Amino acid sequence: MAVRLRFALHGPRHNRIFHLVAINHTARRNAKPIETLAIFDPRLKPGEQYKKVEWSVDRIKYWLREGAEPSKSSIKLLTMGGILSPNSRYHKALGADPASQKASAEAKAQKA
Repeated sequence: MAVRLRFALHGPRHNRIFHLVAINHTARRNAKPIETLAIFDPRLKPGEQYKKVEWSVDRIKYWLREGAEPSKSSIKLLTMGGILSPNSRYHKALGADPASQKASAEAKAQKA
């Protein structure tokens, strides 16, 4: 069974909360997950300066070690949170590696 780390949407329209979940890759977006790993609330409440993320770092690292494949948006969040390094293998596989982007930009400049 291939497992993915991806977001599930919860909450009413225009006030969504995102759950980072470990789920079978063929399951629907809001299907029952294997495990809920994080809760991301992108809304700022009055008096708050930062968006709120509650996560279980140990469980996220466990699923990554077990071979779970994170989605593009979850890679961005995990990188911002310091769980994934900017030069991890997930960035390279997606082509989002900063070094590969710089190299591809230089190659395009040389062709022109």
